[in-house]
Amino acid sequence: MFKSVLFYTNKLKPMKRFYGNVLGLDIKESASEQFTVNIGETDVTFQHSESPAFYHFAINVPGNQFSIMKQWLSDSLPLVRNRGKTEIFYPSLGADSMYIEDPAGNLIEFIGRRNRDLFGEFTKEAFFDVSEVGITTPYLYEVGEELQDIGLPLRQGAEVDPDTINYLGRGDAYIVLVPSEWEWEFSQKKAETHPLEFTFTDGRHIAMNEEGRIVVREQEKED
Repeated sequence: MFKSVLFYTNKLKPMKRFYGNVLGLDIKESASEQFTVNIGETDVTFQHSESPAFYHFAINVPGNQFSIMKQWLSDSLPLVRNRGKTEIFYPSLGADSMYIEDPAGNLIEFIGRRNRDLFGEFTKEAFFDVSEVGITTPYLYEVGEELQDIGLPLRQGAEVDPDTINYLGRGDAYIVLVPSEWEWEFSQKKAETHPLEFTFTDGRHIAMNEEGRIVVREQEKED
């Protein structure tokens, strides 16, 4: 679902080293004010900002390599712990998850899909794509309505709950819509509203400003 995603950060150089050197992912583009890293089928761009920003996003990984990836990650950096545990199984997703933080403090979730395997040696090919992007907004109900109006179904029901977490999408890819001050799983941090942008594989583009309002641009039609 996510072709590209754009986040903001005030720690551009450490972030570039982290994604390129520590996680070993390909840096596709690099400039003084931003860089783009390839995460499987999704390109993620980090753009410089003067202010710190905190986001949550998730990456799909193969279920049969989840334990291998966990060991590989823990050899280089600490996994986020919750009540002494470093992973959790979500029955509704049929998936296992573990979490890390990057130099900007972004909470990155690795979701091991038990219905998706990858055979062979462990490589960067195990990073399938960005599977979730968190949106934090004080206008949660309005944003949820707009997202449903463009065809993104709510995972449960047809009306967002402005006081809790909401998943909008299909299959293994979702926008995770949460209210301000929401406490993410495996994190003591409260969710914050920061601008971001993403483009779906069908060409539609969504941008959220610093206030938490979104603008949707539909796919441009070919002549």
